[in-house]
Amino acid sequence: MEKPPLQEGIVEPPARDGWDSKLEYFLAQVGFSVGLGNVWRFPYLCHQNGGGAFLLLYVLLMILVGIPLFFLELAAGQSIRQGSIGVWKHISPKLAGIGYSSCVVCFFVALYYNVIIGWSLFYLGNSFQYPLPWKECPKHDNITVKECAASGPTTYFWFRKALNITDSIEQTGEFNPVITCCLLAAWTIVCLGMFKGIKSSAKVMYFSSVFPYVVLLCFLIRGLMLNGAAEGIKYMFYPKLEIWGEVQVWRQAATQVFFALGLGFGSVIAYSSYNPRSNNCHRDALTVSTINFLTSVLATLVVFAVLGFRAREVAMRCVTHNLEKLSEQFSVGPLDRDLLPVINISDSSSDPLEAYRGWFKVHGANVPGNLTDCSLENEMNKGVEGTGLAFIAFTEAMTLFPGSPFWSALFFLMLLNLGLSTMFGTMEGILTPLTDNFKVLKRHKTILTVCSCIIGFLIGMLFTQRCGNYFVMMFDDYSATLPLIIVVVFECFSVSWVYGADRFLDDIEKMLHWRPPVVYKYLWKYVCLLAMLGLLGASLLKMCFKRPTYTAWNREKASEETLDYPDWALGVLAVLIIFATLPVPLGYIHSTLRNRARRNSIGSGLGTDMGGVYTKCSTVECDTPVAALLDEHLERNRIPKDSPSPLAEENLQLLPQREGAEDVEDSTSV
Repeated sequence: MEKPPLQEGIVEPPARDGWDSKLEYFLAQVGFSVGLGNVWRFPYLCHQNGGGAFLLLYVLLMILVGIPLFFLELAAGQSIRQGSIGVWKHISPKLAGIGYSSCVVCFFVALYYNVIIGWSLFYLGNSFQYPLPWKECPKHDNITVKECAASGPTTYFWFRKALNITDSIEQTGEFNPVITCCLLAAWTIVCLGMFKGIKSSAKVMYFSSVFPYVVLLCFLIRGLMLNGAAEGIKYMFYPKLEIWGEVQVWRQAATQVFFALGLGFGSVIAYSSYNPRSNNCHRDALTVSTINFLTSVLATLVVFAVLGFRAREVAMRCVTHNLEKLSEQFSVGPLDRDLLPVINISDSSSDPLEAYRGWFKVHGANVPGNLTDCSLENEMNKGVEGTGLAFIAFTEAMTLFPGSPFWSALFFLMLLNLGLSTMFGTMEGILTPLTDNFKVLKRHKTILTVCSCIIGFLIGMLFTQRCGNYFVMMFDDYSATLPLIIVVVFECFSVSWVYGADRFLDDIEKMLHWRPPVVYKYLWKYVCLLAMLGLLGASLLKMCFKRPTYTAWNREKASEETLDYPDWALGVLAVLIIFATLPVPLGYIHSTLRNRARRNSIGSGLGTDMGGVYTKCSTVECDTPVAALLDEHLERNRIPKDSPSPLAEENLQLLPQREGAEDVEDSTSV
């Protein structure tokens, strides 16, 4: 069967690896965008910022900013069929630095993200024993360890047994050998999964992308059966619309949308570049974004069902403790019997917590002994996120489950798979652009993958010191946020203003054979760009007017405390941010100087041949070196002379009107 002829004027992209099926690609995009943040960041933000009101705000920003930018990256990667460096260099050689910045940020994120996977491996390995090692405090000479008694067994296990953490970032401490081995295992898994590029990682995605949903559904079903789950979910989704007036809430919602979809990393572009040009990337953008949001909501339901159960258990322990104190006071000294509460803890037909709280409101102030209210709401207000949610709060709740080792192993296996699917996408955001732009690396991609993982492990040992958790927080908070926002600002500006939103929509129409709604033009040019500039400004103001801080563990107090970063740590923060954003201006300067050098070189050659003057031609077929150069460019790219592509057309002008010859070489039709 003969292949249909190519459309006139369209350059068919060179042969390139592709996905074996649409399902593989879809699972890869979902696996990358749905990560640990959906489980331990989104529920916290929703809880702290008005519950249902935050959900509405998040959906609004997802529709106006998230989906348009996600569609932009999908369409650019699929159309140009290059990684992030090649895509932005294709639009303009001066913008190649955007792709390099994305690679640097991906590398920073991979360094600390794999440490979290290592922590998950450590907890997974400790889950296969009964009772769980974080269920009870250890004892020395029949005496409970003081730090554990003051903080709780799960908190003690995390800070002392897992991390063996120092009191501040300035106290480095020795390497943690167990966590170092777990980090090595994590990088080994990533290396094996990426060994043959998307051909191997895509097969892993069948499990790593689907398994977390199975676990979340199991936890949701189990969580809804727990006493206190309804209170947790009700507390979670109660809307507080007044928070819409707070700038901080808008900033946090926009940042979460930004990171939830993986914008700016280059991974979305890399994955979509392996698609056939006819793939409906617009439908993919809507589907993946919707699944991402629904996953966040599902994870929120699970987290607060379990945390509601945990809060009720803590409140009931408080009630039992206070009743014991009342009994002791009654046995020691005279006490009015009318003041004693009539509460039967074992009576399932009544709610002892509500009965105690009702009694406390009436008689609590009249009874000696410093009794407490035992409020479930107060316990739920102790919002936790990140490692505090996964490795302390949720872990404590699972010790109360029947068959706790099974649920613990299931939970940390889920975290492991969430982390791995995101890591595969992050590494692809590094490897694909480099192999697309450097032929030597493309010929030795396997060696590049192995070397990248080895370098990542060696540098990642910084995070396996006793103070390593503080560096993880530093990288998480500052190494990616600001540089990625800057990258996306340039991406949006480049497509909508430099290349032209109308032209980009024309290219998408040629690719998909239908034109996306014109509303995307205005969203890219104004709404998305202004939103990202606003987010950039808010982030800069926060950093400038409030000294960066971190949460440290004080061993003597057995509690967390907020400390300021020392001056040398602020210097490290500045270096991380500058190093990640520096490729953007450097790429512009390099391209400008290169263009100028080529222009001078061509001008010198023309001057030698023609007495130092340019000869205007009526057609591009005359024998001047300028026309010959253009003819060679058109022939090399298989562009018909009578039907130039949108980007090549502007290059058919006389060279003195251009800044240099590089644009003639590199600018081709999307």
